[in-house]
Amino acid sequence: MKRIAILASGTGSNALKIIEHLRDNEQIEVALVASNRKSAKVLDMAANHGIINQVITRFDFYESDTFLSELKEAEIDWIILAGFLWLVPTNLISTYSNRIINIHPALLPTYGGKGMYGMSVHKAVKENSEIISGMTIHLVNENYDEGVIIFQGRTDIVPNDTVEDIAAKVLKLEHEYYPMVVEGLVMAQL
Repeated sequence: MKRIAILASGTGSNALKIIEHLRDNEQIEVALVASNRKSAKVLDMAANHGIINQVITRFDFYESDTFLSELKEAEIDWIILAGFLWLVPTNLISTYSNRIINIHPALLPTYGGKGMYGMSVHKAVKENSEIISGMTIHLVNENYDEGVIIFQGRTDIVPNDTVEDIAAKVLKLEHEYYPMVVEGLVMAQL
């Protein structure tokens, strides 16, 4: 059995899709959901699904090994980022080498990096009159959105698409593919 932790900063729609997708998989367990925001709706969603959830403090994440120790104690094998906005520290990256996955709402390497998340990405796509957008699933390294690309999903953008339309198209791709890619990567390590 492989145990995963999901880290999220907001509502957790991708986290929910992963939890629902893996619910009947007897070889993968979503064992923990953690957030850097006390008010994040993802924590309530995890509790409603009977999953241990916790708030991560900046100190525990960056200045000590507390969070890493908690992951080890919970026997976490993989870390899945689902809208988690903090840069992952090197102690986690080295311990979970090639076992931390992120999703980004654009076709990296474009529209990636610090400050490029959520609607700011879709606004930039619209402002640059892109005709294609999408999402990228990648391994996490020491820099925002620069890890090895695992999968990209694409969607057409038409001139009359609003920023909200683009966001909805990309989110649909995220919900469709992220759970399957996570499952495939974790299952390949069994």
